[in-house]
Amino acid sequence: MRTITILYCLLITGCAAMAQNNYDASLIPKELMPYASAVLRNEEVTTEVKDLDNVSYHVKGAITVLNKNGDEMAHMVLYYNKSVSIKYVRGAAYNEFGKVISKFGESDFSDGKATSNSSLFDDERVKHYIPAITQYPYTIEYEYELKFKHTFYFRDWHPNPEAGLAVQKSSYTFICKPDFKIRYKELNVPNKVLTFTTKDAQKYYNWQISNVKASRDEVYSPIKPNSAIGVEIAPEKFQYFGIQGSFTNWEQLGKWMYDNLLAKRTDVPAETAQYIKELTASISDPKLKAKKIYEFVQQKTHYISVQVGIGGFQPFLASDVDRDGYGDCKALVNYTKALLKVVGIDSYYCEVKSGTAESESLQPDFASSTQTDHVILCIPFQSDTTWLECTEQKIPFGYLGAFTDNRTVLACTPGGGKLMHTPKYTFDTNLEKRTGLFTLGQSGELSGKMQTLFSGTDYADREDEIEKTGPERIKEVKHDYPINNMEIEKLEYKQEKSSMPVTTENVEFNATEYGAVNDGKFYFSLNSVDRYTHPLPRIRNRQNPVYINRGHTEEDEITYILPKGYHMLSEPLNLNLDKPFGSYKATMTVKGDQLIYSRKFQIKDGTYDKEMYQDLVDFYQSVVDADNYNVALAKN
Repeated sequence: MRTITILYCLLITGCAAMAQNNYDASLIPKELMPYASAVLRNEEVTTEVKDLDNVSYHVKGAITVLNKNGDEMAHMVLYYNKSVSIKYVRGAAYNEFGKVISKFGESDFSDGKATSNSSLFDDERVKHYIPAITQYPYTIEYEYELKFKHTFYFRDWHPNPEAGLAVQKSSYTFICKPDFKIRYKELNVPNKVLTFTTKDAQKYYNWQISNVKASRDEVYSPIKPNSAIGVEIAPEKFQYFGIQGSFTNWEQLGKWMYDNLLAKRTDVPAETAQYIKELTASISDPKLKAKKIYEFVQQKTHYISVQVGIGGFQPFLASDVDRDGYGDCKALVNYTKALLKVVGIDSYYCEVKSGTAESESLQPDFASSTQTDHVILCIPFQSDTTWLECTEQKIPFGYLGAFTDNRTVLACTPGGGKLMHTPKYTFDTNLEKRTGLFTLGQSGELSGKMQTLFSGTDYADREDEIEKTGPERIKEVKHDYPINNMEIEKLEYKQEKSSMPVTTENVEFNATEYGAVNDGKFYFSLNSVDRYTHPLPRIRNRQNPVYINRGHTEEDEITYILPKGYHMLSEPLNLNLDKPFGSYKATMTVKGDQLIYSRKFQIKDGTYDKEMYQDLVDFYQSVVDADNYNVALAKN
């Protein structure tokens, strides 16, 4: 009874605060101002499950924007489709004294597709509202309700998802019938959930927070602040487009997906099956068979996005892809899986969270359908496990790249879901290795040729250039190198498309006035191809640990043929740094008329103590200084 009373009082207090609508910015507690670009004044989020195909999602709140860095936090973005409709949306804008300056409704929102132009079948749409206010501070009050026609997933609660946002007050309430079971996961929630059941047989779950300070936006920080608060909710039983199911773990979710969304969708026409058998008849190695089939799929199909109804989770029939020659990630994985099955090769349809910003893994202890947005294929050969990205027509067999490497995925198998981990491209395999032979002319001109190898996740670094031809390609490459007045005479690319692929770039060039000739002296930049110019900002009292998402290695060896009649005036560069997060070595040696410049830079991914940030700052400052080292020659 005491829990019910406390919760009731909290809810009433929150409603009363909103009813007052006093958004004078001076009323924001002073302790919330440090590092804040915006303050969430009060937000009440409510999810109510009325039936398996009827869910209400209601949001009412207000946010005060303190400066231009907080503008984006006041943008309203509402996604909708055939299973999610917008019942209403309304709001008002207030000046710094809490006086209304404008009101808005749904007609003031822009409306457009929520996905890219590659979406052929798409009912995903989005409404945007961007306040046109430049007088700070200002407040946006908002209220909207969405209706969901399914219970497969629910919106998570993340009241302070990014740096620079303070929270004065926020609450999340989940309402359902007592027999509707949910699982939830709390993240950094200071007050645990309060629950009670009312006389009208409604069960309430409620979370409340108040006076949460903003975290500081710091470079090399985790994508989400350490102080980010969140609650994720998943149903035990659900309905999605007329299909019912239940799950409490990944095994059960994967089983439901296989049985209801994937099974009996891999049949291909008899003539296609016969062609695939003939295509691979002379190949005995199963992995080489799979490679041949993968390349066939790449030649025959292209990617489009499908975001319509159950198509958001269910792939096209393999026979439809075979006939039409296109599909989304789900359909192309399913089609490749079907063709592999023709020659007796088993494979797994795998749900994954994609993205290059950080490796995002599924949470082993909390199964939900909201943690993935992409599908890849896994082939568990006896000797090794091969992973395939089926949406790219030019990507090598067995190569994932930064989009889906190093993360936990859900493999949907006949026996149920299995958590697996994709391979990681390490700091020493993510390599950019360059050699060059350059000649410095008497008037300061530079000419030469160089070869660069890109491997690991760096393999794709020149994809934009490779896609272009003629002058556009030349223009792109000239932007890649810090050589003024660079004119490219010859440019070639070659790609070795193995499971650890390599892109090779060969460049021949010349550049006028690279070196400066003045009063019998000759000056030029030692690192002409790959230099850092901006040190890291110094941060006092850092809040976050040092997080390096992806490591890589750069190796350069450039030989300069020096102009005749000069001798070395500069002290030779010789720097060697070795830190837990990386290393750097740069040297120059002179042998006759040749100067040999060697450079190796490595940064290692990982999470490091926040006290180590100053070491990282000093490290990069030393790298910048060495990379911008100028050589001075004097006439004999």
